[in-house]
Amino acid sequence: MKVLFVCAELAPFSEVGGLAKVAYFLPKALKKAGVDIRIFTPKYGVINTELLQIKNQVEGLKIPTGDDKNIICNVKILKTPKKEDPIVYFLENKEYYEQRANVYSYSDDHIRFGLLSKAALEFIRHGDFVPDIIHANDWHTGYLPNYLKTEYKNDPRLNKISTVFSIHNLHQGVFDFDHASEMDYDDGKGSLESFFSDRFMKQNALKRGIIYSDLINTVSQTFSRELLTEEYAPKLYKLFRELRAKFFGVLNGLDYQSFDPKKDKVIKSHTSREENKVDLQKEFNLEVSQHIPLLAILGRLDDQKGLQLVMETIDFILTECNVQLVVCGPGDNRHRDFFANLETKYPGRVGTHLMYDTTLPRKIFAGADMLLMPSKYEPGGIVALEALRYGCVPIVRATGGLSDSVVDYDPTLSTGTGFSFKNFSAMSFLTAVIRALETYKNKPVWKKIVQLCMKQDFSWDKSAKKYIDLYERSATFLLNAS
Repeated sequence: MKVLFVCAELAPFSEVGGLAKVAYFLPKALKKAGVDIRIFTPKYGVINTELLQIKNQVEGLKIPTGDDKNIICNVKILKTPKKEDPIVYFLENKEYYEQRANVYSYSDDHIRFGLLSKAALEFIRHGDFVPDIIHANDWHTGYLPNYLKTEYKNDPRLNKISTVFSIHNLHQGVFDFDHASEMDYDDGKGSLESFFSDRFMKQNALKRGIIYSDLINTVSQTFSRELLTEEYAPKLYKLFRELRAKFFGVLNGLDYQSFDPKKDKVIKSHTSREENKVDLQKEFNLEVSQHIPLLAILGRLDDQKGLQLVMETIDFILTECNVQLVVCGPGDNRHRDFFANLETKYPGRVGTHLMYDTTLPRKIFAGADMLLMPSKYEPGGIVALEALRYGCVPIVRATGGLSDSVVDYDPTLSTGTGFSFKNFSAMSFLTAVIRALETYKNKPVWKKIVQLCMKQDFSWDKSAKKYIDLYERSATFLLNAS
């Protein structure tokens, strides 16, 4: 089985969000499982190619723009010395990639990623790697299945390739489709305009990826069901319902070699959570105590993460319960100001690090007792998987990937790996926190919960097997459609 994995970002070269990690770890696990998988991604200006073993694969690749013009690109190939790493193809173009300081947030992103989508197909036409399946990811590659099924449908090199389209989040592109006028409405079925047409940016790439791909998946089973509802996908739920026969969910995995509390060089101890807790308390200038429950908030600080529930209840929790809180992650001014003021208000009990950090989260997972993650919606919830791996007990809202990965603690059966609640309300969240704090007082029970957390298997190897099944299904869908 041969697969071309097309993505807008790729760790460690162009990492912005969770997609970059998936694009690195999933192909690696698939290659380990015997799939000939290769990655196709832009070579942005932030990528330092001097440190890479990179060479030309295709020079002067002409990418038709749709108006009798071409954009000229090169494709570079990266072969790493590690046999377990897949081959990476970098799409090179100075104007649209190399001269840009960032991966996203340009007014011509629709052109940049339309170029990526079409370049992947032209590369297959003119290169020496012809995949059985193209795995496209998020709106940036949503045009690709559209081009494949229309403009390139009669190409003998391309017309037997099936497509899998993975939705990591519901962002639909540069244009704000949530507030589109009737004139700008795109049903996703009309012909794609040329790259430089004013209309092109108003053609919904995510919707087109959904319509034209042979199979769609999102990054958890629960999120795939949630997208069938108006609450979670107000503009797209009818389309998801219409296409539900080809819509699946596969939970993201975690790389257990990279996230291994037995070998992690960042944390204080590989055998003692008590030592790691003391180390974390010192790091954040908190009172050093084993008896005080230490809560943590990790990741991007925004409304999606349900932080309004924390903001409504945290004063009560800190006043009425003897707890500590650490907060780590970037966010907007409103959230940063709130937690900075909280640290001032409760010295020695609240600590913050309000910026992106690559190593501190591991110390937090290893030393904190509980992770607070009351998300409004959460497609995958990889932070919860990382917490489980290190024995930090999650308190989560049962949504998306959090619902698939965290089992609510049942005291009658002594089972569960965390504490969850369903209703998005301050009272429901507070009840879950109090349940966790009461359980924490029973040390033998709490120790068992921590052990259950650390025994969970959410490895990428497990996810890779499910993706191989999706790839095989996509070929069947293509065959039945032809």
